[in-house]
Amino acid sequence: MNNILITGGTGFFGREFTERVLCRGAYRVCIYSRDEWKQAQMREELIASLYYADRLRWFIGDVRDAARLRRAMEGIDTVVHAAALKRIEVGNYAPDEMVKTNVGGTSNVVETAFQAKVKKVVMLSTDKAYQPISPYGQTKALAESIVLNANNMYGEHGPKYSVVRYGNVAGSTGSVIPVWRNILETSDTVPVTDPHCTRFMMLADQAVDLVLDTIETMEGGELNIPQLPAFSIGDLALAMGAKMKITGLPKWEKMHECMADGNCSNTARQMSVEEIREALRHV
Repeated sequence: MNNILITGGTGFFGREFTERVLCRGAYRVCIYSRDEWKQAQMREELIASLYYADRLRWFIGDVRDAARLRRAMEGIDTVVHAAALKRIEVGNYAPDEMVKTNVGGTSNVVETAFQAKVKKVVMLSTDKAYQPISPYGQTKALAESIVLNANNMYGEHGPKYSVVRYGNVAGSTGSVIPVWRNILETSDTVPVTDPHCTRFMMLADQAVDLVLDTIETMEGGELNIPQLPAFSIGDLALAMGAKMKITGLPKWEKMHECMADGNCSNTARQMSVEEIREALRHV
């Protein structure tokens, strides 16, 4: 894992992953994303350490642009495909845009990795890809199929392709914990769709560990799914000291999430309020 490219590299996962692999001695890390402002911020943060500066590369580009991807992958050994449109309500309103990025963009990553003679490709997916009810989940389910089937398309002459699937990482951009923390700066009440909803708990370090372990052990074709504890949304509000305003569950949200048969947030080990409070200290 000497030369790594991360699509969506300025996102929450990309930033965490980049720092970890730099510390582990990656020779070159290429950040590929379409947000020039986030790249500028990330560049300032990371090159403050002169030890990192000469090992970072920066590519402005969209995964919808196959030619740009192909150029960025020159000399790359490992691709971590984290770029996606993720907002469920946005996908519900504009599913065609989500298809262009999550499906078309993934197809571009798969094809250009083959052209560039990349060795390994790992795609990040979501629990919403399992029995999906939203355009986000549907597009990620199709993206999973594209990546895993690439092992059959290109065989021993192409890269190894694998997928990791997990729920929202605690504290990730736009997720419930930072949203509620922002609300609680000026209010004591947060909006709750349904306090009985359950979700998986995964910390950033665990997400990075899962991807690194997959890269190290993959043979191609794996769909790696962790076993995680879960919590109820109502207990999360209690752990954060918030009152609740019940808003109702929208049609594109599930009461409980599953990552695979028998691996569901309502049957997983449920975290106590005290455990959630302890986890929040690391978010």
